[in-house]
Amino acid sequence: MSINKLFDTISSNILPHLSKHLPKELYYHCVEHTIDVEKEAVRIALNENINHPDDLFLLKVACLYHDSGFLVTYRDHEIAGCAMAKTELPFYGLSQQQIDTICGLIMATRIPQTPLTKLEEVICDADLDYLGREDFFRISHNLFLELKALNFITTEKEWNQIQINFFKQHNFFTITNKKLREQKKLYHLHLIEAML
Repeated sequence: MSINKLFDTISSNILPHLSKHLPKELYYHCVEHTIDVEKEAVRIALNENINHPDDLFLLKVACLYHDSGFLVTYRDHEIAGCAMAKTELPFYGLSQQQIDTICGLIMATRIPQTPLTKLEEVICDADLDYLGREDFFRISHNLFLELKALNFITTEKEWNQIQINFFKQHNFFTITNKKLREQKKLYHLHLIEAML
């Protein structure tokens, strides 16, 4: 089976599973987010001259699984996602080395993000790509609704303060997203600060 067909097979199994079984209160960490991260990761990788089919395959599979741990737990979902990848991916013929790379990519997205490789930098930037995009406020509102539904926060003022603190410690890692997203991200920070 070609690497593209293999990815399509994995994708056609995991995405419907996430869509059906992720908790309904995950307004942000939903299947749409997973699809978005995979799409943006490919965009960033190609712009960063990462174009080897094997690298792109591992990156894309890691994107599919990076939030799968939410099926099991909210906190430490990355660890649960790795466990899921380790259980499921051998059935598709992935080697231990490939799975280890995928788990490294998943764990790199843990906040605060700590990428150790170029591929890990790519998935980290893809995961938080929305911070510097036009659809930021819509997506941010979904995360607010999710955290409120889970009783992590209660007011929008509280949420805006959390966002300001997060923005101030966040950095994009790739040259691609520094160029494309950083300016808009800073503009969003300015708007949130103005709300307070």
